[in-house]
Amino acid sequence: MEDERTLEMLKVGLGEDNYRKLAKIDNPELHQFIATYVELCKPDSVFVCADSEEEIHDIRQEAIRTGEEMELAIAGHTVHFDGYHDQARDKENTKFLLPDGVDLGSDINAMERLEGLKEIHDILRDIMAGHQLYVRFYCLGPFKSEFSIPAVQLTDSSYVAHSEDLLYRPGYLEFVRLGKSARFLKFVHSAGALDSRKTSMNIAKRRVYIDLEDEVVYSVNTQYGGNSIGLKKLAMRPAINRASKEGWLTEHMFIMGVRGPHGRITYFAGAFPSLCGKTATSMLQGETIVGDDIAYLKKKEGVIRAVNPEKGIFGIIQGVNSRDDPIIWKALHSPGDVIFSNVLVTEEKGVYWIGKDGGVPRTGFNHSGEWQLGKKEGKGNEILPSHPNARFTLDMKFLENVDSELDNPEGVVIKGIIYGGRDSDTKVPVEESFDWVHGVITMGAALESETTAATLGKEGVRKINPMSNLDFLSIPLGKYIENHLKFGTGLKNPPRIFSVNYFLRDSAGNFMNDKNDKAVWLKWMERRSHKEVEAIKTPTGLIPKYEDLEKLFRAVLNKEYTEEDYIKQFTLRVAENLAKIDRVKEFYETKVSDTPQAVFTVLEEQRQRLIMVQENYGNYVSPFKLS
Repeated sequence: MEDERTLEMLKVGLGEDNYRKLAKIDNPELHQFIATYVELCKPDSVFVCADSEEEIHDIRQEAIRTGEEMELAIAGHTVHFDGYHDQARDKENTKFLLPDGVDLGSDINAMERLEGLKEIHDILRDIMAGHQLYVRFYCLGPFKSEFSIPAVQLTDSSYVAHSEDLLYRPGYLEFVRLGKSARFLKFVHSAGALDSRKTSMNIAKRRVYIDLEDEVVYSVNTQYGGNSIGLKKLAMRPAINRASKEGWLTEHMFIMGVRGPHGRITYFAGAFPSLCGKTATSMLQGETIVGDDIAYLKKKEGVIRAVNPEKGIFGIIQGVNSRDDPIIWKALHSPGDVIFSNVLVTEEKGVYWIGKDGGVPRTGFNHSGEWQLGKKEGKGNEILPSHPNARFTLDMKFLENVDSELDNPEGVVIKGIIYGGRDSDTKVPVEESFDWVHGVITMGAALESETTAATLGKEGVRKINPMSNLDFLSIPLGKYIENHLKFGTGLKNPPRIFSVNYFLRDSAGNFMNDKNDKAVWLKWMERRSHKEVEAIKTPTGLIPKYEDLEKLFRAVLNKEYTEEDYIKQFTLRVAENLAKIDRVKEFYETKVSDTPQAVFTVLEEQRQRLIMVQENYGNYVSPFKLS
């Protein structure tokens, strides 16, 4: 029987109307969770949202009224500013709370669970005094789907509540339907004390703590979406942990449909580290998009199906322009519910971001306050018009290429998985693995990318980022790779695994690929998934035949593709590939304590194949010699 004290406390704390909405959900665990944090955080008022259009509209208007957002010139557009020092994920203070005896590995930031809970509860005590608490319900995935996870978000930020309405499916009715059977994720967020600009003041006490045992994520004294929008990357951590226990995968992957002959659409999932072409691939004109960031994958009747737990995009806006990103560009310039964050607002209430078409305005208003061209911060560094991590938030329904299967509760059948990285001298533009295990290890577990000068100040530093998911893992890395290896067993026709590399350079430092060439690589992968084109076997995988690419370049881009282009791009770079194997092997020998033996076996087999070719042909081998 439900605790009478909990019910009485909720009646008093929520008021009659809000209590009535909550009471429709027959879930004592949910009631206790909400009561605990209402009592701890002491909000002035509580609003339980049942997802009516009127309620959702009122939350958006409240964000404007309180100053967390400001209306812009285009109808429906608003802008939000985070604090000057609250512009990105706080990796240092993002920690897993783990009980004694649980170790997730050296790469994972963690602390003792009870100690962490005491600290976060001390910070949360009375933190919502003077604020309104929003109780929000969402569904991570399509409605009435076995893929989906219900989630409850407690937040005192109307900006966070508004953002989540654009990004996630409403979940109140799902909670009502599921009742006591709901196995839900829980999120507690407070922006904390706000300054005159309505941004979080107490950054020194910014904390993002993930309690895997109770599946609760705490986020305090921050507004930046990556820290505060709980259902975004924060939800990935408990979802990865849950998936590991249940035999499915939570991945940092887009899902897209690639059009084939006779109207066919073939679905691919793809994982790329930052600045490696993930968004540009998933949003490619002429193809369709199911999701740009996160995927839940399950085995169903011998095939892999996937859903996007989100319905919107929280995307980096830097560099978005009308030529390279026509679909996003159109959505960002059309009336509709769009939130810009940390961009420059002009005097006409337009917005400017780094890389936008047109000249840079001379004055405006941004995350630093009043801004003029050449403005500098305290250390003498110039303040750019928009923050490099400035974002846009929108519902995918505003994109003209959104796929009709986005809300299919059965998901879409995945025929191919793509891993992409930034690599100047080793990997060819597109390659297929020999089989599932070879692809998981040499393309997924060995995914490596070079940093850029814009991010670290030094270009070309290679970092291994398995499946582009290292930052979000909530299980040991070795276990994560083992899960991938097992996931391919028992499948009638496993998805083919591919690698792509859009960043190969020649000896003069020029890129060998044009930006648009990715359209051809996708079409080749689509045809390979249906066994419609053959491939050349190399020591590292299967590459396209020249005659197939020549036809595809003409058909897709109306562009001549020469044998010279083909040889330059698809030459096997033996020494560079051997060096990569050494780096990957060292990573798994020194930084991962539970690496599956298959990783070393497959890497060694690849090494021996490369050495054999090296002995016969040297370090640089034309694809024509291997055909």
